[in-house]
Amino acid sequence: QVRLVESGGGLVQAGGSLRLSCAASGIVFNTNAMGWYRQAPGKQREWVATISSGGNTGYADSVKGRFTISRDNAKNTVYLQMNSLKPEDTAKYYCKSVGRSFSTYWGQGTQVTVSS
Repeated sequence: QVRLVESGGGLVQAGGSLRLSCAASGIVFNTNAMGWYRQAPGKQREWVATISSGGNTGYADSVKGRFTISRDNAKNTVYLQMNSLKPEDTAKYYCKSVGRSFSTYWGQGTQVTVSS
């Protein structure tokens, strides 16, 4: 059974930092690309960042320079370090994995709220 469990969300003031974690099980983690997405109330889910199995990263323009995605294959965990947070970063953040056969899994999400 595949499980992706996000943690680390919370309430933070603008300018603050949070680190999200996504612990995976039931997948061959080191061969999967991992990503973070977010969805604000009334808006569509949007891509935030991706890290490939080889460690290549990509970021949405809105978070570039502020967020950093990383992975620890020994712990089957992907992280999202979020710095200089803005109220517009408020959303539920979701972890996604994509396997070599394009099998896709999502976590249940963790809420991030940034107050002004």
